[in-house]
Amino acid sequence: MTVQPGWYTDPAEPSTQRYWDGDGWVGAPLPADATPPPGPPPAEPEPSTAPPAGPASPEGTGTTTTATPTAIPTSGLPGVPGSPIPPGAPGAPPANGVPPWPGAAGSASPGQPPTGPVPPVWGYPPYPFPAPEPRPHGRALAPLGARIGARLIDIGLVLLLNVLVNGWFVWQYVEEIGPVYREILRRSMAGDSSTDGLPPVSAQADWLLLVILLIAAALWFAYEVPAMANTGQTVGKRVLRLKVVALGENEHLGFGRAARRWNTLGLPTFFWYCCGIGFLLQLIDCAFALFDRPLRQALHDKRAQTVVVRLDRLATAASAPAADRSDTPGGPTT
Repeated sequence: MTVQPGWYTDPAEPSTQRYWDGDGWVGAPLPADATPPPGPPPAEPEPSTAPPAGPASPEGTGTTTTATPTAIPTSGLPGVPGSPIPPGAPGAPPANGVPPWPGAAGSASPGQPPTGPVPPVWGYPPYPFPAPEPRPHGRALAPLGARIGARLIDIGLVLLLNVLVNGWFVWQYVEEIGPVYREILRRSMAGDSSTDGLPPVSAQADWLLLVILLIAAALWFAYEVPAMANTGQTVGKRVLRLKVVALGENEHLGFGRAARRWNTLGLPTFFWYCCGIGFLLQLIDCAFALFDRPLRQALHDKRAQTVVVRLDRLATAASAPAADRSDTPGGPTT
């Protein structure tokens, strides 16, 4: 793909913009938020080669040294016919044909600072290549497949903990509600769909269910939150080389942020007995990462301002020198 000439963000230094003439970068860079001239940057003036004026001859020698007059440039001077006015000078035409907005630099009254909000970017060409993927703390975002695999490993380990700790309560709950379900199964096999005369469910079954959910949530909290607070990795994320980092300057989560991240996903466990509403909320939470861009955050990540990255490929773009500046912006390097 041939990129049309114009001003674009410099891939090697996103805080600046440069002019692309179709074959390479030309001219000096400008700040990314500055308004560029409508065409290529003006050529830098060549240094003057006029010889310096010689010293005056000593008295009595009879000779005099005349200094060579230096030509005064008239380009861009007001009042000189045919002289172009540099961009940004008083009386210069607006760049790209766009007049300055109220309060912009150059439009305020003399002696008054510019006021008013900065308007959206006008007159810029469309971005010729996709924006680069974010790299929080210099690391690539974790693939969704690896995140799902890590979560399945963690679910299996938490389920194993529940079998060891919560098994007796689950057995008692099954014994309480077993007669009811066995009677419903017997009637359905006989073609009877009535619900009259079913064995009543004791109040102890409701208490057992609440205890089971409470223990399950506590085991999940104890498994995930301390590990996230210390290293940002559970067992599943450690196996698949993933890590949860904060979006701030410090990538360490800490206990408070790790607890907020778990609360959004773990607390709906208490609503599992309400026709599966809790499980549906957790499913929506995790599925949000499939559609979120550009950081692929689930709802619990947005709540705690965290993001999941992978550890097997560290960022090298920031440390590698820009050796080849003649390639097409954003194009593949060879």
